[in-house]
Amino acid sequence: MYKTKAYSAASATSSLASISIPRRDSTDRDVQIEILFCGVCHSDLHYARDEWHDVMPTVYPCVPGHEIVGRVTKTGSAVSKFKEGDLVGIGCLVDSDHTCPNCRAGLQQFCPNQVLTYGSPDKHRTAPVTYGGYSESIVVDESFVLRIPVNLSLAGAAPLLCAGITTYSPMRHWGVTKGKKVGVVGLGGLGHMGVKFAHAFGAHTVVFTTSPNKKEDALRLGADEVVVSRNADAMQKQAGSFDFILDCVAAEHDINAYINLLTRDGNITLVGAPEKPLPVSAFSLIMGRRSLSGSPIGGIPETQEMLDFCGQHNITADVEVIPIQKINEAYERMVRSDVKYRFSIDMASLKAE
Repeated sequence: MYKTKAYSAASATSSLASISIPRRDSTDRDVQIEILFCGVCHSDLHYARDEWHDVMPTVYPCVPGHEIVGRVTKTGSAVSKFKEGDLVGIGCLVDSDHTCPNCRAGLQQFCPNQVLTYGSPDKHRTAPVTYGGYSESIVVDESFVLRIPVNLSLAGAAPLLCAGITTYSPMRHWGVTKGKKVGVVGLGGLGHMGVKFAHAFGAHTVVFTTSPNKKEDALRLGADEVVVSRNADAMQKQAGSFDFILDCVAAEHDINAYINLLTRDGNITLVGAPEKPLPVSAFSLIMGRRSLSGSPIGGIPETQEMLDFCGQHNITADVEVIPIQKINEAYERMVRSDVKYRFSIDMASLKAE
């Protein structure tokens, strides 16, 4: 066991501050990683402030961060995929049971015994729970370490480990390709990645937003059209024409307005998670044999596929790079949606603590 610097919250109401945390020594299957950049996900804020208490009560001190990019500094004797100096990534998972049907299918995100990058019981007993990427280093089983294409900006690559795979996975599952018409609802941290992927897949891409001033940015990101969702006439013109819609909105909204835009056998997938249930019109689904689904992150094989795809198409998140010392300010700005489109922490700033 060794100690490393990190930023943590001591309670639901406290600011994140510098702390020293334990990390386990590498076993023969482990990779030790110096963390270079860590993306900031809204889930980090929810967890730090114990806003998911009923589902995932926070254990303090907590160290958030599950969009990790770093460099391998040490490998165990049985590690075969990585060597010292490799650029690698860690997403939302650091382990699973490896044996359940989901794991055997490469769908570790559905494993009933998955180990989250932060907040899960630490089976190695190094700490009460796992600690995330707001830290100098991390030790992870090689099966959950991902290779980062060398041509990508590391700061922009970090959010791919959550925001990227969260939007890529449902598009792959529902067959988004050239010739399809795809809608992306909401142009935020998730939505802007959805636009980039839909465009790269060759789909006709339409952004739905409540903010007319986002049109120029949506087009820059790869959208072919932008529809202001408050404009009833503009929405009606799109009725029955979409093969797939990715709904990235976490606030209460009218899901039926978007179901009605689907063509026969079209699908709308939720990746945003509104706090309250959304009323759904059964007839809107029945009459077009349409479907409504949800999707989390992807499994390890698909996440590597996504990273390789990003390397081929030079796709990264649009980020604002910050030092770790500005993380509390970043959280407040995130609440106000004052970021385009993700924060990425330069972890070199932690060395100054």
